[in-house]
Amino acid sequence: MKYLIMLFLTVFAATVFAQDQAQQPTEQTQLSAGQIFSLHHARTYQAAIRYNDYGVAKQALYGILVENPQNDSILYSLSLLYFQTQNYPSAALTARDVLILNPENVSAMEIAAISYDNVGAKDKALEQYESLYLKTDDFQTLYKMAFLQYELKSYTESKTNADILLSKKEAEELNAVFNDAEGNQKEYPIKVALLNLKGMIAQAEGDAKSAESLYQQALAISPDFQMAKESLASLKK
Repeated sequence: MKYLIMLFLTVFAATVFAQDQAQQPTEQTQLSAGQIFSLHHARTYQAAIRYNDYGVAKQALYGILVENPQNDSILYSLSLLYFQTQNYPSAALTARDVLILNPENVSAMEIAAISYDNVGAKDKALEQYESLYLKTDDFQTLYKMAFLQYELKSYTESKTNADILLSKKEAEELNAVFNDAEGNQKEYPIKVALLNLKGMIAQAEGDAKSAESLYQQALAISPDFQMAKESLASLKK
């Protein structure tokens, strides 16, 4: 994705040159101070990205943003840079401001959702995932929503969404990565995670019989699925 940002800034710089040359019929193009600063910072950003110097790249983006405060594309580039470097608090804040300028930016919604989740703001993460799902009807987004709803104890909503997910063809086709008994990452059918989720909901609601049945269904598909084994063990304590 960083190459998309670089492409944007290359186009941005070229656009400034083109606009000014169109406005100036003389041989010597005169740029305003703001345009000179923007071009300088755009070139600095491109060089910094080329050499993986994200600190300099971030400062360059701020330089461009100061001269173009209403440009949501520049702010989005900054948010994406924070996200790529796992600075989730800043990624969430900048993505939020992108959405103020452009409420339809689904990429900013995703950055905000993942970033809020990583800083523990589960309710804000769920809010962004819900907005994202309304725009995309994406299976993975609804999957994340279902688990967040469980964590927030919204069991009815979580169960409803788990059932919707299980009814979709993707539930039979997609895999998800979880740790096995040795702590190694392994792919499992996403269906077993959803069955386990429904089991956890049933257990939280006090329906031990349904919970056990759902855990067993998950283990029938993937006998080594550690989450279901642990869930079943907790049920029998």
